[in-house]
Amino acid sequence: MSNLRLINETEITSAVRSVNITDVFSADFDIYKIVGNTNFTAEEYIDFRLINSSGSVVSASSYDNAGLLMQSSTTSSENKNTNVTKAQFLSYAGDVVAEAGSFVTWVFNPYSTSSYTFLLSQGGAKRTANTLITKGISVLKQTSSITGFQLLPNTSNVDNASLRTYGLRVDS
Repeated sequence: MSNLRLINETEITSAVRSVNITDVFSADFDIYKIVGNTNFTAEEYIDFRLINSSGSVVSASSYDNAGLLMQSSTTSSENKNTNVTKAQFLSYAGDVVAEAGSFVTWVFNPYSTSSYTFLLSQGGAKRTANTLITKGISVLKQTSSITGFQLLPNTSNVDNASLRTYGLRVDS
């Protein structure tokens, strides 16, 4: 029997600026897995913002991020920043519709009010020129209770997406 429990499945079939997935993090689990397949209007990083228990998107300058972008046709690049308004560099969406981008993001302790929320992600995307692999980590430096997340591109739209959120049950 799997220790992963499907909590939410969301399909986006028409262009939207961002996708909010609410009420998926609770006291039932400490670790969550988000699996996504995406296609954006343009190729770019897949960013996240977290949603607190009041239903507000956390856009304060409280996120720290680091990411590695590995490309098949050129050298790798590192990105990092502190005190920004979203979790960045977690994955990448390509520009080829049939093979856009996919990612797996783990979310740690989102509901807890006594620890920060961490995100750890890896993904891949197909571009016209090459293939990209990403790895990223982010932390929200707030101890507020987080119950959901927002998926958003930097400048384009989410053309279509399939998002599944799982809770990881830990047996004692």
